[in-house]
Amino acid sequence: MKHILLPTDFSPNAWNAIFTALKLYANISCKFYLLHTYEPKTKNLVGQRSSTRSGIIYDSMDKESKGELEEVLGYINENHSNPNHSFEVISIQNDLARTIKDFVHEKDLDMIVMGTKGATGAKKIFMGSNTVKVIKTVDNCPIIAIPDSFNFQSLKTIVLPSDYTYFFDKNSFSELIELVKLWQSKILIFHVAQEFNLTEEQEVNKKILKERLKDLNYSFHKVTLKSTVTKEIINYSKENNADMVVLVHSKHTFMEKLNQEPVISKIGFTSTAPLLVLPGIN
Repeated sequence: MKHILLPTDFSPNAWNAIFTALKLYANISCKFYLLHTYEPKTKNLVGQRSSTRSGIIYDSMDKESKGELEEVLGYINENHSNPNHSFEVISIQNDLARTIKDFVHEKDLDMIVMGTKGATGAKKIFMGSNTVKVIKTVDNCPIIAIPDSFNFQSLKTIVLPSDYTYFFDKNSFSELIELVKLWQSKILIFHVAQEFNLTEEQEVNKKILKERLKDLNYSFHKVTLKSTVTKEIINYSKENNADMVVLVHSKHTFMEKLNQEPVISKIGFTSTAPLLVLPGIN
């Protein structure tokens, strides 16, 4: 059984991420954890009798959080019942990213699926500050970030950008491979660069990648860098009607180059396809 975390702030984007996860793993035995974290604003905790006031605020937020989680669960059970799926609701007063990082081991998580924007839907903020923080903090579990406008139908085409400078860890790729087999997806391995002369290490890593994807439908592609890596990835994904873009969370490699633009930020905000971030070797 897979263990999948679904953080929610009860926004439309969070609902969309939940529905996407339920459809993506419809034929897999899963336990979903519906998580809501809350923290009162500091200004609400100051003043006279602050301890009493804070206690009332925390109690109120806890009650509201648990109530809304039960409403979410009730709606899912009534409208999206699936014998393959079971659920647990969790309400915690804590920072979202720290809570999720702890849950990776505590709940033995296989995947985290969350929306790219929170309740504010703020413009020009990449994926919402919470999603950014989670991706930066949680580097030991795959994360799928779902754009608010995404309407999941199938997982036909997956784009995997890489310059082959990092080792393709078997465990990191297991969740991606499972999805590819489940949906019979094709993987477009996308190398964007100004020159394509690979070092010996890159050749070895490319060979390992072929081994990881053995017996799957994959192909290698090259695109000469004309703009930024971000734009090239987004354009290539749109041109090929990608249903998902995959990046590997690995320091000192392609991921670091992406962060310098910062590519992950721009992809997350601009792309109409979900972004799967895989843990890597750091």
